[in-house]
Parts: sequence; structure tokens; C-alpha cells
Amino acid sequence: MVRKADEGYSVVLTADRTLMSEYSGGVFLGFSACVPKGLIPDWLYFSMFCPSVPVNDDGSVKYAPCGLRKVEAALLDHGFKDEEVIVAHPEHLDKVVGSRTKVLGITETDPMGNAPATSTFTQLFDGEAYMNLKFRELLNHPAIRKYRPKIIVGGPGAWQLEDREIRRKMGINCVIVGEGEKAAGPLFERAVDGEMLPEVVHGEVVETEEIPHIKNATVDGIVEIARGCGRGCDFCVPTLQRYRCIPIKDILKEVEVNLRAGRRPLLHAEDVLRYKAKGLEVNKEAVIDLFKTVRSYPGVNAVGMSHFALSSIASAPEVVEEISNILDAGKEGGWLSGQTGLETGSPRLVRDFMKGKCKPFNPEDWPQVVIDAFDIMERNFWVPCATLIIGFPDETEKDVELTLDLLRELKKFKSLIVPLFLVSMGGLKDKTESFTIGKMTPKQTELFFKCWQHNIDWGQTLLQEYFLTKSGLKGYGLRFLFSYAINQAKKLMRQCKEDYDYDLAAMIRDERSGKIKVGPAPIRFIYRYLRQSR
Repeated sequence: MVRKADEGYSVVLTADRTLMSEYSGGVFLGFSACVPKGLIPDWLYFSMFCPSVPVNDDGSVKYAPCGLRKVEAALLDHGFKDEEVIVAHPEHLDKVVGSRTKVLGITETDPMGNAPATSTFTQLFDGEAYMNLKFRELLNHPAIRKYRPKIIVGGPGAWQLEDREIRRKMGINCVIVGEGEKAAGPLFERAVDGEMLPEVVHGEVVETEEIPHIKNATVDGIVEIARGCGRGCDFCVPTLQRYRCIPIKDILKEVEVNLRAGRRPLLHAEDVLRYKAKGLEVNKEAVIDLFKTVRSYPGVNAVGMSHFALSSIASAPEVVEEISNILDAGKEGGWLSGQTGLETGSPRLVRDFMKGKCKPFNPEDWPQVVIDAFDIMERNFWVPCATLIIGFPDETEKDVELTLDLLRELKKFKSLIVPLFLVSMGGLKDKTESFTIGKMTPKQTELFFKCWQHNIDWGQTLLQEYFLTKSGLKGYGLRFLFSYAINQAKKLMRQCKEDYDYDLAAMIRDERSGKIKVGPAPIRFIYRYLRQSR
């Protein structure tokens, strides 16, 4: 069928620009989408930190976020034809949105900037994060404003759009909160037929056999191996979802799809070590079989993983060792990485807000569980990027001191520890207020800085081992930029300690009112230097 340039596709699926990137293979650099615009030039951010996935001539993307690919598969399984649906790059919507376009589907992780990482960084540096700016820019794309298709938004951040006034201002017709595969087909069909859409849909839990198989490659080669969590942490959204595992035969189908596009598989679950778990106990045989099967699949040269739980690692060190052997971790200096939740060093806070996180151990064991897990990972060439939460309801100075004690124990382990402010979401939504810088005590500020001192101490090593060795001139430019950033961070932390006695809120107020200067970045020099290296 010959398609006229201004006709477009009936159904267009997309995501904001920050989700259409593999961050140069740096799993830790994904956090940069949560940082406010303006700290570095846009061209530098989008060329070095957040380069785009490849785009085909017709405006479609070669790789897309896994959630978007699942929706694409759900629509095709529902009966939509290939020529009706396209997964497009947000900066190429003019090629795919036209007079025939009836509905635009958008996957988002943090559309309003309310998630922990974004809210933390925007409070620190002021301004609006790239992720939020690009979402709004997407909604205001000239092609969308001209042809005015129905807009349906889903994804992990959809809960932020339940407020009717927010949707009205943004021109969003429908939001799918939760799992969207069952809801997507009927909703998009109604939109194409010009029918009214419900404003908010709470997606049903999709049984394992009903989860659609992706038809095209995902960003980072992500392959979903399990869905949900079930540990019951009060502050987390995935914990609200029932835990299910996907059969290996279906996992391999998606591995094959990604291999055909040149992507190595990255196994995704809230805890990859709980694959086919018996409750919260690691199923050692099943996990090892999963990694052996995927690694030995024809064409697979490497396997990554997205998340793992510290309690699972501490309870099954032999599984961690076997996975490292299967994946050749440590060979030629290489290591495995993924995200995990440290959250606190206080057994009381674990008992009150995340009792399931420590299972099969007890809350009182948590600090030692964390230390043991970090030690096991160190010995097996795993490098965690761990989150830590500041501002739990009724958090005391003693709780913070216990977390500081734990950080001192973790100082020797190669890792990143990212401190985040508590956000009223998941089981805490509407039950408590989100934490803000204005509420920070000096002791909490000290904890915040200790985390970043840990990251500074290990950051140069991680960059050298993982990123810079593979990036040529770009790597040298990043080393220059990060070195400057590290020096500035040390200066600011020292200034806050010595001049403000860890009163970060007061220091930020003085900086924004012009009473102090924190030192302007030599952006022009960096700009010229890196321009020559492009």
C-alpha cells in the first residue's frame, strides 16, 4: 500500500526522548534523565549521556522501551495490522502522524517528575528534569497539535496522571494505570472508531500465558523474565503487583527477537534471583538453569541483568558464584551490574516499612545482610547501583546514625549508592507526605553527602573500567567533564559542612537568592573542548 506523506498511521506508539536511548551502554547513566536541564549544554547531554536509538527512514525506531514493545505486541495480537501500527521516535512524529492518525499511545516512567530520583535531583539543582520537559515537548509536537489524535498514556509513571486537571491541561484523553496489555486492544480500538474513552483505566493483572511476546527489539535488549514483586515494601509501586514468572521457552522467543537486531539479552525482573522462587526463597536450580539456557542460546555472547535483591544474594551466594562463572564475570577485568535497594541501615525502619525486603532474614539482620551481600558481589565481580531512601515517616537521628554506620562498612566495596528522598507512592500514597530538602536535618544531610562521597571515590574507577575504555575521544571528554563535576561536588560538600554545619536547605536558599556563589561551571571551555572531539 502506498502511503501519502500527510496520511500517517492509524496508531502511533512512542515515548519521550529520554526513554529512546541506551545511554551508551551505561546502566548507571540512565539516572541523568532525572537531572534538570541546564547543567550542561543540551547537545552534550543528548550526544554523550543520552544518544538516540537508531531511527529508520520511516520514523520508526530500531529499539524501543520494553513496555512499549509489549503494547505493540498486544495491539497486533488483538487484531490490528502491521501497516496500522508504528512505534516511532518522538522527534520524527511528523513522518508518522497525519490525517489517518486516530490515537497516540505514550509510555512514560516519570511524566510529572514526582518519582524519587527526579524529585531529589530537581530539588537539589532547581529546574525541570529532561524527562518531564521531553514528555511535555512530545505532547506539544506540531503534528500532534495539528491532527489532534486521542492520547493514551501508560507505563510505570501513569499514576502521576490520575488527577483530572493535570490530564485536562496536557490534553491527555486516557491514562492506563498498572498493567496495560489486556486494556490496550479494546481501548485503542475504541479510539480508532472515534468513541469516547474512559479517563482512567486500572489495568488488570495479566496472567503469564497472556503476556504478549514482543515482535521487535527492545532498548538494551531487555527481556522480561518475571513481573511483580510481592515483598510488600510500603514505598514501592512494583510491590503492588502479583509476582509471576515467564516460562523459559517464552523468554527465549524474546531473546531471539533481540538477537536479530544485534542486541544482547538483558534479563529484567524486580529480582532476577527470584526466578521461579518458592515464596521468597531462591530457587537455585531454576535460576542457574535460566542463565545457562540463555547464555548457551545460539548467538548469545553476553547476558545482562536489571535488578537483584540483597537478601536473595545473601541467602544464595553459591547461585551468585555460578552465574558469574556462566557469564565469565571478571574475565579481562569485566564485571556484572544491576540495580538494588539498600534503603536504610535501621532495622526499625525495615520492620515498619519493608519487612519483606529482608526475607528470608529478619529485620534485625538487615545491616549484616547488606554487608554480606556486598561482600558476595565483590568476590564475584558484581557491581551494584544501590538506592538509599532519606526521609521515612518518623525517621529519627538514631535511624540515620545506623545508616551512616552501615555506609562506613560498605566503603571498601566497589559500588554506587544513590540517596533519594522518600516519595508518597505505592502503599504510602495519600498516607504520608513526600520528603523535601526543607525538612532535612543536618544529620540527614551528612548521610546524603556520605553517599555521594562514596560515589565520588568509586566513580572514577567505574568510569575507567567500564565506560572510558570503550568510548574513544568521547570517553576522554567524559573524563574531563566528570573530573570537573567531582571537584565541584567536593567543594560544595565541604562548604556546606564548614559554613552551614550541614544545613543544606539554608545553603540552597542563599545560593538561589544570590547571597553566595557556588562557582560557575566553565561550560564554554568544556563546550569548545568537546566540540573538537566530536
